[in-house]
Amino acid sequence: MFRLIYAPGDGIGPEIGDIALNILEYQLKKYGVQYEITEILFGGCAVDAYGVPLRSVDTSVVKNSDAVLLGAVGGPAWDGVDPSVRPEKGLLTLRKECDAYANFRPARVYACLKNASPLKDRITDKGIDIMIVRELSSGIYFGERAEGENEAYDTEYYSRAQIERIIRKGFECAQTRGKKLCLVDKANVLATSRLWRRIMAELSAGYPDVEASAMYVDNAAMQLASAPYKFDTVVTSNLFGDILSDEAAVITGSIGLLPSASIGKVDIYEPIHGSAPDIAGTGKADPVGMILSAAMLLRYRLGLPEAAAEIERAVENALEYGYRTPDIAPAGNYTDKIIICTTAQMGEAISDALRQ
Repeated sequence: MFRLIYAPGDGIGPEIGDIALNILEYQLKKYGVQYEITEILFGGCAVDAYGVPLRSVDTSVVKNSDAVLLGAVGGPAWDGVDPSVRPEKGLLTLRKECDAYANFRPARVYACLKNASPLKDRITDKGIDIMIVRELSSGIYFGERAEGENEAYDTEYYSRAQIERIIRKGFECAQTRGKKLCLVDKANVLATSRLWRRIMAELSAGYPDVEASAMYVDNAAMQLASAPYKFDTVVTSNLFGDILSDEAAVITGSIGLLPSASIGKVDIYEPIHGSAPDIAGTGKADPVGMILSAAMLLRYRLGLPEAAAEIERAVENALEYGYRTPDIAPAGNYTDKIIICTTAQMGEAISDALRQ
């Protein structure tokens, strides 16, 4: 029995979440997966209802599940609450409780959307399909810190075990893609990065089918903007992954297109964008990132790559046909047939393509 927690979240979360959940259920039934779904309040809506972003009773339910399908959470409405109960604090708690240590962030430029990318055609024409594997549960965000009036510090700490498990995930991911893995670090300055690089060299012998390399983070940032087609799978630390995955997201043309998977004892699948309260209820939200997150769940948690690929093809087919939510509406000269649509209409177009 596959046990799924569904947390629609805040803002546009329920709009895009319900669409993705319906598509996921269709595939679960098609492939004969026995499942149960439990819906919980999480994020700002839980703060409003219970005073905390994640109740202890819901934490227990999550820890006894297999995966969480999570809509976007947070927003300006909760900026004034105590920092200990902010929706973002709930996200850190959720990741910790799930031991979700490996964050998979794909960034792909669809041929039919290359005009939406800020990069020139001579770059996008070469094809861009990147997977960033980010360590999510350690590093500088979780290290010892102090803040005073005139000084402050944050500590970057990694153990061998923490580095080994994320690099292994990087190699395993690369084996399913283009068989190229690049470690991004700052080994010319940081001691932690030098440990990452030593462990990468040690582990690479166990994956002879994968071409392993390493690159300094400042160079990687430049290469992502000037030659992103050179990358296949990237593995990196929490801080560097946070920054580089957002840079890669911009390349695709819209943050609304991008999914993510956080792999651990319990997996978390969610789009990378925020709750966008300014467009909640207007039908302008792009559901593609949430739908593709559901596809990642099928691939990485349930081991159903063809079920995932069917959703991914359905998304591409809908985009090829011309369906566009406002975030990916064409700018400038564009002669192809374009259908500017609502959130629900985009969901219907993808659902129809999947059923065909």
